[in-house]
Amino acid sequence: MIFVTVGTQLAFDRMVLTVDQWAQQQGRGDVVAQIGFEAKRPSHIQWVEHMSPQECERHVSECELLVAHAGTGSIFSAMQHRKPIIIMPRRASLGEHRNEHQLATAKHFAAKAHVIVAWDEQELVDYLSHPEKVKVGTDFTPYAEPSLTQAIRAFIDGGV
Repeated sequence: MIFVTVGTQLAFDRMVLTVDQWAQQQGRGDVVAQIGFEAKRPSHIQWVEHMSPQECERHVSECELLVAHAGTGSIFSAMQHRKPIIIMPRRASLGEHRNEHQLATAKHFAAKAHVIVAWDEQELVDYLSHPEKVKVGTDFTPYAEPSLTQAIRAFIDGGV
């Protein structure tokens, strides 16, 4: 099963409808999506507007692939469950968010090789069509990186 999530704040029609079209072309009946409120309705995948956190976690734990916006909650959830993930950042320039912070999030995680980033619809289709390119991150830890904890410690101690 492929699980698609847009998070809890906004719809993300560009991503969801791309997956919907791909699923139709591939004959995939095993795609489940959480699409958000006021979203355009997909025609070829199963969908709900909203899921409880528990339902979302269950879908993540059961999926073979997670497709999500570039939200840290989705990324960390995939990493905790050791699931491959493709993220697609929302773009404020396309009216999908208030600012471009998801681009920065995507760049950060792409550099760490924890996630695959689809920067546009064609890349999303390419990765969906070639899931062997999407690997599970192996260096996840639920703890902050040492450099972050050191910086916080220095700030608290008045060293900054």
